[in-house]
Amino acid sequence: MRAAFAHLLIAPLAACASAPAPNSGFLTRYDQMAARTDTVRASIRERQDAPALAQVRKVAVAPTVYATGATLDWMTEAERKALAREVDAQLCFELSKRYELAPQGAAEAHKVRAAIAGVEPTGRFASAASAAASFFIPGPLGVRAPGTTGALAVEAEMLAPAGEQIAAISWRRTAKPVGTDDPSLSRIGDALQFAEPFADAAARTMTAKDHKSRKIGEPDPCAEFGARLRPEGFLAKFATGLYVPDLSGAKKD
Repeated sequence: MRAAFAHLLIAPLAACASAPAPNSGFLTRYDQMAARTDTVRASIRERQDAPALAQVRKVAVAPTVYATGATLDWMTEAERKALAREVDAQLCFELSKRYELAPQGAAEAHKVRAAIAGVEPTGRFASAASAAASFFIPGPLGVRAPGTTGALAVEAEMLAPAGEQIAAISWRRTAKPVGTDDPSLSRIGDALQFAEPFADAAARTMTAKDHKSRKIGEPDPCAEFGARLRPEGFLAKFATGLYVPDLSGAKKD
């Protein structure tokens, strides 16, 4: 009976994708962007210039900014810095698997830039209740209490050295009441967790389909952000049922 009830609860939620994000005005152009129809949890609109992407070999990743007009008055300066740094880290991790990373201002490099266009807070007190309940609900899927689910919206683009856009993505995801999005005592817990799937989607949009992955250089070009694998965060989640940013996120600046 429990399995049947869980299936009835999960089925409609799994089919519900996040609502599309409105244009923030950050991208150099929005025309020709098309909605992806093969996504479940995130809403994605993207544009690709396939011939131009096939010529990309080296990229420079600009620091993540916040889009003008984003309503984020509830966030502290520390929260803003932590979230932007996590997006920086994940973009670095993903793009370094595909391209050689270049310093800012390199004339021959393509430029990747991103802006956080929206953040909705994770409910902290209800998250604690959700974590406690997870100990009594076996299985890989967790249940989040109402009012705990946050969201993240990000826009990013790749520009050729001359400045023209050759790839762009508008990405938004909201945590689900049932699923694998871990509750957190941090108000930006969900947003921090969503930085990785955003970066993965952005890097895919910015890569030609037949492009082969490359070996990550030594020393790691993304070493400033800390380790790519973070076992401390997994162990904290296993022990507490919570996503813990200090153990799970990028190394602080």
